[in-house]
Amino acid sequence: MNFLAHIYLSGDNKLITIGNFVGDGVRGNKYKMYPVEIQIGIQLHRHIDTFTDAHPIFRQCTKRLHKNYGHYSGVIVDIFFDHFLAKNWSSYSDIPLAEYIDDFYKILSQHIDILPPRFKRITPLMIEGNWLLSYATIEGIQKVLNGMNQRTKGKSKMNEATTELKAHYIAFEADFTLFFEDLISFSQTKRIEIENEFNFIG
Repeated sequence: MNFLAHIYLSGDNKLITIGNFVGDGVRGNKYKMYPVEIQIGIQLHRHIDTFTDAHPIFRQCTKRLHKNYGHYSGVIVDIFFDHFLAKNWSSYSDIPLAEYIDDFYKILSQHIDILPPRFKRITPLMIEGNWLLSYATIEGIQKVLNGMNQRTKGKSKMNEATTELKAHYIAFEADFTLFFEDLISFSQTKRIEIENEFNFIG
C-alpha cells in the first residue's frame, strides 16, 4: 500500500503511525535503532505489504497492468488504491480528510529529526505539495505517477497508467473496496499482535 493507507492503518498512536509511514526507508534490522513505538510501526508496515502483495484481489488488479508496466504494476496499484481511499475517505473516518492530513503533517514535522534520511528529504516536499490530499483526484495521481516515472528515468512509463485507471475505474474501485475491508481487519489484529510481542501497552 502507499502512504495514505499505511498512515490510516496505524491506529491512534503517533509514533506507530510514523513508523508505518517510513517503513520503506528502514532496511533489515535497522528498525531496532528506533523507539519501540516506531519499531512497531515499521513491523506493521512490513506485514501490511506482505499481506497486500499476496492478496488475490490485489494480484488481480496488477494483472490488468502487467502487460504494459511489468514489475511496476504493484506500485501503480498501491497508488491507485490510495486514490480510492482518499476519494472515499468519509466511508472510513469521521475526521475530514484535509484535517486528518494536516494533523499528520504536524506530527511528522515535530519528529522530523528521527526520520530515515530519505524521509527527511521528502517530508518538506510532501507537505509543501500536499501530496496526501492530492491523491483524491486523478490529476493528483497523475502528478504522483509523473514523479515516479522520472525517478525510473522514463523506463517504467508509469506516467501513462492513468489511462488504465480511467478505462477500468469502476473495476479498480470495486476491488479496492473489497480488499480494503480485509486489510483493515488484518491490520487491526496484526498491530495488537506486534504490540504484545514488544510488551507495549498503548
